[in-house]
Amino acid sequence: MADLEERLAEIVGAAHVLTGDAITEELTHDEALTASPHRPAAVVRPRTTAEVAAIVALVAELGVPVTARGSGTGLSGACIPSEDGVLVSFERMADIVELDLDNHVAVVQPGVTLERLDEATAAVGMVYPVFPGESSASLGGNVATNAGGMRAIKYGVTRHQVLGLEAVTGTGEVIRAGGKFVKSSSGYDLTQLIVGSEGTLALVTEATLRLYPRPAHSATLLAPFPTLEAATSTVPTIVGSGIGPLLVEYIDLISMSGIVANAGIDLGVSEEVREQALAYLVVVLEQRRDDRLTEDVEELAILLAELGALDVYVLPPNAGAALISAREKAFWAAKAAGADDIVDVVVPRASIAPYITAVADLAGETASLVVGCGHVGDGNVHLSVFQPDAEVRSVLVRDMIELGVAMGGAVSGEHGLGTEKREHFLALTDPDKLALLRRIKTAFDPAGILNPEVAL
Repeated sequence: MADLEERLAEIVGAAHVLTGDAITEELTHDEALTASPHRPAAVVRPRTTAEVAAIVALVAELGVPVTARGSGTGLSGACIPSEDGVLVSFERMADIVELDLDNHVAVVQPGVTLERLDEATAAVGMVYPVFPGESSASLGGNVATNAGGMRAIKYGVTRHQVLGLEAVTGTGEVIRAGGKFVKSSSGYDLTQLIVGSEGTLALVTEATLRLYPRPAHSATLLAPFPTLEAATSTVPTIVGSGIGPLLVEYIDLISMSGIVANAGIDLGVSEEVREQALAYLVVVLEQRRDDRLTEDVEELAILLAELGALDVYVLPPNAGAALISAREKAFWAAKAAGADDIVDVVVPRASIAPYITAVADLAGETASLVVGCGHVGDGNVHLSVFQPDAEVRSVLVRDMIELGVAMGGAVSGEHGLGTEKREHFLALTDPDKLALLRRIKTAFDPAGILNPEVAL
């Protein structure tokens, strides 16, 4: 250990190598509810790509596991270090290298937060559209987990916004893939292979991201429905209408009550409607011009009424912004309420209604409470599981995930597999596919040192 610490200090300076009690508790975990924290042998804070490459080359030589960490806001345990390993914290690699307005891209280091990038792009009338609900999240972490969020229905997820990467492989080699261009038919797409790989293939040291013009006008519509199935079944029609919403979210009655109470929001819903509503649909529209936005709002309001909404409310800007902000913090509300686990299964959007109905049956069979909200526009269902019995909960969560996969979905829509969903993925994935994924891992990381706790 002394030799490792000394050699790491030679690379980044002694002040940027932490060991023992100097490693703070927050560096031992992320926000996953069920994961166990691990204290690594050392935390190292590089400033340059060359330093990252030297760190990886060193740990590969010594056979020491290495895990990358951004802001630690993940929900799957993907950045929890190995107890005998090295944690690479990217807090010092936090430069916005370039805002290229001619090519509509931002070039950023992995430690840049979403909040900082949003402030910088807003100043020039542009926007990076992926926002998974936590502004302190880092772009490196977003790339590693292929983060999504509420805006994915319009803009897609991180994968759709990453044009190029600089990364360090498990051998310490620095590679560049992609660039400031929007299409290429030139060999394997290493950029997209690395996105979502949770630090098991390479450590991302720079990302080239798409930017878009920032619309000046937006409106939030709230539609109460008599049942959750009635609310979620509207989505294919809304998406197919051509209106092009920025986000379409469902919120069940219990979650909405908690969100409104925690945020202290008055949404103006009449008592008569509240007594009938068991679920809510929240739709946000945006446009360059106010008159076009008004037309879209009127068209969508009529459509929602035709689809069975008890009423349709166009929220005042402050209330709309407060509701969206509170919805983005739904995880923290669930955590404060004592949730035992979070499931983020994704299914085809037309399967959301039957999936939620089937989950309710599973919850009833196990005397569990399962509530939530989700990015219903793209089929991503976020469910908070309240079941203190770990054995019962384990079976319930597996059944919920297996049900989603059977309906044509996937284990995780945006949180990633990490350590907490890895077991489910391994159990539900074709062995031949797993074997191929492992061969790819070996090509990038022959010594198997990159995030081995998460590797498949």
